[in-house]
Amino acid sequence: MTQIYTILFDLDGTLVNTAPDLMAAHNHVMRKFGHTEKKLADIKSLAGKGAWIMMQRSFKEEIKDEKTKKEMTKEFIDFYAKNISNMSEPLKGVLKFLEWAKSKDISMAVCTNKQEKLAIDLLKKLKMYEYFEYVAGSDTFAFNKPDPRHLTDVVEIINGNLKKTIMVGDSEVDAMSAYNAKLPFILVKDGYTEKTEKEIKHDELISDFEGFEKIIEKYL
Repeated sequence: MTQIYTILFDLDGTLVNTAPDLMAAHNHVMRKFGHTEKKLADIKSLAGKGAWIMMQRSFKEEIKDEKTKKEMTKEFIDFYAKNISNMSEPLKGVLKFLEWAKSKDISMAVCTNKQEKLAIDLLKKLKMYEYFEYVAGSDTFAFNKPDPRHLTDVVEIINGNLKKTIMVGDSEVDAMSAYNAKLPFILVKDGYTEKTEKEIKHDELISDFEGFEKIIEKYL
């Protein structure tokens, strides 16, 4: 079936506010391995590039021991997987928008640097999974964002058209992915990034998904 339009979404900080559960997992590992815990307000300087990098950014000195890295990463993933939706919530207006887009036969997919199984589990627990034709995580392909193929391969898999596709995300990694794939990019404000909105190239800027259909209608 030829799609009328395709929307690709990042997940953390874009569709879902996952910060509280990410920080809970982070602090669990910090406590267990004798490091300093962080506050929820620190999420922007920590999250967005995977579990290990999130933890590595917390340390004053880089940990190079591979065994320790693996142990800490496994502890993070195990804890997070068991507590993935305790406090995470969809951004304002997300569910209403997804319902609208589905009613318009707009194809939707998720391109996240979260592990695929974790992304799918989170979406299912938040009753959002049914809206997406495909979910691509950090381990779905041999590459991930900002590699444009993370986006373009998903569009190909769902039989979309790159000339009728847009990317929505909250960070410079998402923006780079979109522009590397030659796609328009919509930036969600106050995302999981240390960059300001002025430092991240974008075509549209939103705070949440209230009235988001009006922006998408301009691209249809």
